[in-house]
Amino acid sequence: FQQTLVAVGVLVVSLFSLLGDITQKGYEKKRAKLLASHIPHFNNKSSCQLIFVIYLFSLFLFVSLIWPSPFILTFNIDIHTEAVQAALAKHKEEKMALPMPTKRRSAFVQSPIDTCTPPDTSSASEDEGSLRRKAALSAVLAQSLQSPDYWINRSVQSSSTSSSSQPQPQPQPQPHCMCGCVLVLFGLFLTVTVASVCSGVPVNSRVSTKIQQLLNTLKRPKRPPLSEFFLDDSEEIVEVPQPDPNTPKPEGRQIIPVKGEPLGVVSNWPPALQAALARWGATQAKSPALTALDITGKPLYTLTYGKLWSRSLKLAYTLLNKLGTKTEPVLQPGDRVALVYPNSDPGMFWVAFYGCLLAEVIPVPIEVPLSRQDAGSQQIGFLLGSCGVSLALTSEICLKGLPKTPNGEIIQFKGWPRMKWVVTDTKYLTKPSKDWQPHIPTANTDTAYIEYKASKEGTVMGVAVSKISLLTHCQALTQACNYCEGETLVNVLDCKKDMGMWHGVLTSVMNRIHTITVPYAVMKACPMSWVQRVHIHKARVALVKCRDLHWAMMAHKDQRDSSLSSIRMLIVADGANPWSVSSCDAFLNVFQSHGLKPEAICPCATSPEALTVAIRRYNISPLPARAILSMGGLSHGVIRVNTEDKNSALTVQDVGHIMPGALMCIVKPDGSPQLCKTDEIGEIVINSRAGGTMYYGLPGVTKNTFEVIPVNQAGAPIGEIPFTRTGLLGFVGPGSLVFVVGKIEGLLMVSGRRHNADDLVATALAVEPVKTVYRGRIAVFSVTVFYDERIVIVAEQRPDASEEDSFQWMSRVLQAIDSIHQVGLYCLALVPANTLPKTPLGGIHICETKQNFMEGNLHPCNILMCPHTCVTNMPKPRQKQPVDVGPASMLVGNLVAGKRIAQATGRELGVVEDQDLIRKHQFLSEALQWRAQTDPDHVLYVLLNAKGVAVCTATCAQLHKRAEKITATIMERGGLNTGDNVVLLYPPGIDLIAAFYGCLYAGVIPVTVRPPHPQNLAATLPTVRMIIDVSKAACILTTQPLMRILRSREAAASVNIKTWPTIIDTDDLPRKRPPHIYKPPTAEMLAYLDFSVSTTGMLTGVKMSHAAISTLCRSIKLQCELYSSRQIAICLDPYCGLGFVLWCLSSVYSGHQSILIPPLELESSLPLWLSMLSQYKIRDTFCSYSVMELCTKGLGTQTEMLKARGLNLSCVRSCVVIAEERPRLALTQSFSKLFKDLGLSARAVSTAFGSRVNLAICLQGTAGPDPSTVYVDMKSLRHDRVRLVERGAPQSLPLMESGTILPGVRVIIVNPETRGPLGDSHLGEIWVNSPHSASGYYTIYGEESLQADHFNTKLSFGEPHTLWARTGYLGFIKRTELLDASGDRHDALFVVGSLDETLELRGLRYHPIDIETSVSRAHRCIAESAVFTWTNLLVVVAELSGSEQEALDLVPLVTNVVLEEHHLIVGVVVIVDPGVIPINSRGEKQRMHLRDSFLADQLDPIYVAYNM
Repeated sequence: FQQTLVAVGVLVVSLFSLLGDITQKGYEKKRAKLLASHIPHFNNKSSCQLIFVIYLFSLFLFVSLIWPSPFILTFNIDIHTEAVQAALAKHKEEKMALPMPTKRRSAFVQSPIDTCTPPDTSSASEDEGSLRRKAALSAVLAQSLQSPDYWINRSVQSSSTSSSSQPQPQPQPQPHCMCGCVLVLFGLFLTVTVASVCSGVPVNSRVSTKIQQLLNTLKRPKRPPLSEFFLDDSEEIVEVPQPDPNTPKPEGRQIIPVKGEPLGVVSNWPPALQAALARWGATQAKSPALTALDITGKPLYTLTYGKLWSRSLKLAYTLLNKLGTKTEPVLQPGDRVALVYPNSDPGMFWVAFYGCLLAEVIPVPIEVPLSRQDAGSQQIGFLLGSCGVSLALTSEICLKGLPKTPNGEIIQFKGWPRMKWVVTDTKYLTKPSKDWQPHIPTANTDTAYIEYKASKEGTVMGVAVSKISLLTHCQALTQACNYCEGETLVNVLDCKKDMGMWHGVLTSVMNRIHTITVPYAVMKACPMSWVQRVHIHKARVALVKCRDLHWAMMAHKDQRDSSLSSIRMLIVADGANPWSVSSCDAFLNVFQSHGLKPEAICPCATSPEALTVAIRRYNISPLPARAILSMGGLSHGVIRVNTEDKNSALTVQDVGHIMPGALMCIVKPDGSPQLCKTDEIGEIVINSRAGGTMYYGLPGVTKNTFEVIPVNQAGAPIGEIPFTRTGLLGFVGPGSLVFVVGKIEGLLMVSGRRHNADDLVATALAVEPVKTVYRGRIAVFSVTVFYDERIVIVAEQRPDASEEDSFQWMSRVLQAIDSIHQVGLYCLALVPANTLPKTPLGGIHICETKQNFMEGNLHPCNILMCPHTCVTNMPKPRQKQPVDVGPASMLVGNLVAGKRIAQATGRELGVVEDQDLIRKHQFLSEALQWRAQTDPDHVLYVLLNAKGVAVCTATCAQLHKRAEKITATIMERGGLNTGDNVVLLYPPGIDLIAAFYGCLYAGVIPVTVRPPHPQNLAATLPTVRMIIDVSKAACILTTQPLMRILRSREAAASVNIKTWPTIIDTDDLPRKRPPHIYKPPTAEMLAYLDFSVSTTGMLTGVKMSHAAISTLCRSIKLQCELYSSRQIAICLDPYCGLGFVLWCLSSVYSGHQSILIPPLELESSLPLWLSMLSQYKIRDTFCSYSVMELCTKGLGTQTEMLKARGLNLSCVRSCVVIAEERPRLALTQSFSKLFKDLGLSARAVSTAFGSRVNLAICLQGTAGPDPSTVYVDMKSLRHDRVRLVERGAPQSLPLMESGTILPGVRVIIVNPETRGPLGDSHLGEIWVNSPHSASGYYTIYGEESLQADHFNTKLSFGEPHTLWARTGYLGFIKRTELLDASGDRHDALFVVGSLDETLELRGLRYHPIDIETSVSRAHRCIAESAVFTWTNLLVVVAELSGSEQEALDLVPLVTNVVLEEHHLIVGVVVIVDPGVIPINSRGEKQRMHLRDSFLADQLDPIYVAYNM
């Protein structure tokens, strides 16, 4: 009872801490006090069991209570920061470790980190690429019992180096630690669960711990939960979420348009802005108009109204009269002129702007381009082009700073039209003649100036403001802000656009206000400068942004004497930003003691199209208001006051009333402009004479923005007055106060819910950003991936932030946004400081950042992808239904539907009548003897070296004699019996061929094995050893150098060299002949063993009989028309499969000459193979994919040089790629196109297909039609179906025929489950019936059932007596319109992929090559890629061909492309160096070997990203 009581007490304390009502320190104190007297009682087994049960119970309570529950919070000025901290406190107690990415130390220099490798529990691997290994459950349990939290928190910091790291001593658990006990037990429970489903590969604990953490994170519930059943509809890819019945809906009445106060009639109001300047220039010439500051914040110069007028007059005269001739002036009234001035020189800009107004040309202020590739310069070029700008005004200093060509001319900026540059400094201006006066007409609807505006997509457009709009806007601002003549205004904003121009350049001149401009550069150097200017000049109005309030607040400690009592209006330009309320409150809290009045803070709402929308008036009722809104409601577009969960509350302040003379409505932001209801969020639209009139030069876009007529719920227009869209989202509150909750351009629509980018920025910044990221350097945008918007956050990381700090911050941001906004982040990236593209005023160029992210040019130093959390529209997993239809019914169904059975047959082998030929063809050993007698000097083989020189040749007689010598040596020294197995360990060459026939002469069974690589014995020698052991070889034939390697000290480090069988070197053979040559009693006797390691890591040996190899050689001879007069070139590895048959057997059978080119020689001389084809005028050649890829990548750019050297491939009739896989269409097409200029025929390249059970099924011969290509739907393939589509169809996959079926071969497509035959164009397993099929597997286990299943299996229906061999490959047969040699319609066999390699994910079947093709296309720096699965996670390994700084760019692009094209979420992305992915001699990826290396931590990756 006592133990139960204490445990319940712990539970209560834990729950209080989880609910946020107790601090961590208080929790520890209470827990210690409660347990102090009872700790010794917790040592027996029953206590641990009790605590474990209570722990699980508390975990259950935690999930059920916390997930939807509110938190008790104390009120703070910065409400949002507290909400974030409370949300994070909720996650803190879960103790769910996220797997930290693994980063190679060389990639990025960071602060030193403790190196600590978890205990290594992996057992020693048996051998390279060996049979699948089983892991003992005890190893997994032992790993989980080693305090997982300790290793999770420590090991995630260490880089992934080779597994030779020394294991650290295991931390001893404290003897009386209750939490440790619970953790270990809970960890054990989880690990056993995972162990029951994993594939049982022993792994290094660091990798497995991280994947375990990843699996644990994926066990969390998602919002909304995924459905479980698959509706097999090809059109319905995306899971459409069902509408939630609890979704809040608007319930108010339809909104009534809101009218602003009437625009007052002023008797002495000037007819135009130029007239006001003329008036003040004449009557108040010495009155200050503008004061500019230097970089230190001190006054640089003051421009009076007299100077402003006279200089503007000079400029206007110069523009109209001095730029061209009288007959051909450069400028006409109404022409557009670009104004290019830096913010640090506002005086020059003022003169240029008013000079243009007086000359009646239209000024287009733009930012100074800093470089040719400046962020957004192309979009500025679009603006200049759409406005027809060809002349730019600038200052002399600015012109000197512009980038120039070597000739001294200003460079042509990207996307810009050709520009003429005019300097407007006073010394270059001409004084106007006495009789010249500017024309100042009364304001009309002609365009006065153009203000640039960047859209969400980054397009820059020009908003035209008419002369009447300009005047009316100034009048409305004067009335709303109650401006008086002679006031002083401090302007911190950009004077070229927005509020900085409307107040600081236009309205100020209208009212003879003295403007003090504080440029951005001054603010960076002296953040308090604007406060000092207000204090010194007793300014009445200040124009600022929240950023300026924050900076001043941070720096105010040094300036205690500054007074803000003179301010009557502190206009906050970005007061419409929902999070400005906290900045305003904090600033007021600090500066109220300095004389700042609370009512002086006046937030406003503006829009490039509608100009000023609303502004809070000074001392006008109703008083300022606040709204505490539910974020959940806002995301659904409705207004709900938040009274419960303050975590997900948004506090917004009003922006006052709409402008005088304006009419405002709220309309739905999407679709037709329907009026919103009173409790609905919508876009603010304005009708006013004081707004913009159009997007200059873009009439189509103009109509949708400037000519909107709202409609009621019935769809009828509410009037004929056109409104202008402001791009602001908001609502009207009590007293007609305007509230803005965001902008259309910052709106992120995710799964039908709206989220505001500014809100997410605020949440991210509230997560203790000071240590990790810079406050103002954070970008939020959305990218479209898999039919929905996905949220991406990019921030600049501080140089001193450690890897662990960064990862912790990213993890906390994820949790905070998930809790507060109820939305998952797709990607969170940290980039080095000062690397994000900047806007001219120092902000982040969001569009350019997004473009860099999508193109892989962002170069992040830390990245966290969370697709599992936010991708909730995945297709439903497929559940395979039980097959009720039997094979007979399917056969009948196909026949009824008019589909023939999918089977194809090669032509007949024919009958050999000549007795000599019968003897010759019976056994290959006899064929060689026959040729040595009848044509001894005929050259069968020519071996070339890297220089193309024939280093060895073999005539029929020479080969026969050398084989006899080897036979004599075997009999004399080997002590072998007939039928013993002998391993042939030779480099590619004629020695290997002679040794093979020497074994046949001696009656022993040859086993060809690739020799170990001298520089990589540790990886290659174990495979040799394994084949020797599995084949039970009694002897090894090899060369002297290889014999020395086998017995060397280096070899002893990898294998036991004392247990080698007898080793015989065949370099110096005695001149002896064997007493007799062995002749097998029957042709069914075993001739040789063919061993190969498959791509799935399985070592398989197949038995080839004498009859099989004779029939195979005859089949190839007929298909390729091989005779004694023929020459063929072979560039293949000669150790297994069809490569061995062509290298060693075919020439002896057919008598043709084989030119042998070892593929290894191409590494030192790339053009060797192609040069030999040209030199020997070869008609038929055989190669592997690795050889073709080597030539394509290495020689693709050298075709002109090769052509100049006389290389000509027009002689090549057929170039056959030997493979056991789906044809690589992209590679063969690239090869054909690249070498077309060298005469290679487009029809020459084709492929062959073989498998373990039958080494050659298809081979494109001389007769028969060209290989055909079809396009299949990839979605259907995943469902084990074939749907043929047209070329270019979405999700289409091109498949090439695998060559013509060989003579004597019969192929049928079978359902692998029912074993019944399938119809034409149906996907199934390829079964083959042929006299040259292998006899069976050669294994040390004697698996008879596998033997019968793979080599001697029968159809369940149709032909019950025919024996078939199962290839293990999926494919289909399609009858084409082409005709074969016999005149019948040609049946084409299309191979799709190996059954063993397919990935079963989400109930669908995926072929790795399809995913890898997509991954390789994702980024230019991906040289090669491979995929595999582990515990249902898809792991993608990509080789990086660029610099290591580009490694992290690949992670989001790989995740995106796999999600888009294959509807799969990548679990782990591994970035490695080129050449890490193991590839065998046939050019096939060894994916399972790669998987084992990854799990054993042997890859030394550049970066490992664990997607959440």
